[in-house]
Amino acid sequence: MNDAIALLTGNTALLAMAGALALQWLLPIPAALHPLGIWRQLALLLADKVNKPQDTPRQQMMSGLLAGSLMIFTVLIILLCLYQLAWFDLPFHIILLWLALDWRTTADFSKQFITAYQHEDKPRCRQLLAEKLNRHTDNLSLLGLGKACAETQLLAYGRLVAGVLFWYGLTGGIGALIYRLLISLARTWSPSRQRYQHFGRPLVTLLAVMDIVPLRLFAVLLSLGHNGKQALQSLAKHGEQWQLPGPGWLLTATGHKLSLSLGGPAIYDNMKMDRPRLGGKIAPAALHLAQIDKLVQTRLWIWIGIQGLLLVLFQGTL
Repeated sequence: MNDAIALLTGNTALLAMAGALALQWLLPIPAALHPLGIWRQLALLLADKVNKPQDTPRQQMMSGLLAGSLMIFTVLIILLCLYQLAWFDLPFHIILLWLALDWRTTADFSKQFITAYQHEDKPRCRQLLAEKLNRHTDNLSLLGLGKACAETQLLAYGRLVAGVLFWYGLTGGIGALIYRLLISLARTWSPSRQRYQHFGRPLVTLLAVMDIVPLRLFAVLLSLGHNGKQALQSLAKHGEQWQLPGPGWLLTATGHKLSLSLGGPAIYDNMKMDRPRLGGKIAPAALHLAQIDKLVQTRLWIWIGIQGLLLVLFQGTL
């Protein structure tokens, strides 16, 4: 027993993960005070300087690649230098993982949206989604709002919790924060916006590559249990239909597991984008959104348990 306790208390990676998870639930960072706000403003200022509409698509893509590399590698170098100066590894990685995670905020959004959706409060639903999505929400019907919320729940929990923890397990707090910064950068320069159609593509491609393993593993975890066989079979048939393979697997697995209709056309910058329809035939209602929230959060605790066991077996990566 004493050996087991010593093994757990001596595992810096496991303790840092537990500490960061507890801290982000007990002390969530308000969106207005989160350093990501400054990061997004810097990204917009840099894009204004180097993203020229008169440039060819190839030149815009190269500008986006260089601008993104400049921002990411600058932060990476600063974090590596700070790591060398840190007296204690544990607080350093706890703080970085705390900044990278966004479980509590996503759970609060989900709860607020479900309450508003249940009362068919479309203005409130649109307001909540406008803070999370790049696309227009003003003209979304009740059905469209429900679908948009389901997508937001899945991608937020998948990337900002499962994905962040996955890269933390491989690369420590520095890698987790860099992944979170890349998510924010790809959203700020989203190619779905006409202005960043070519400029943001390199960053979205890089994020898609980093998403493939964690989001697919999480999609498989979501599929297990009730309707598991149907959900797993759907991944091979329909998971690749989405623009990005990682998010596509999440939507497909959940849609088929709960028989929900997800995806479909969306409007970005007043332009209609045809997206595939995934999942079953049932239109998401407030009950289904609550089911998604419960399913994903339950699976996240399983994910944390598995990752914690792996950190113990391999003695972490820190």
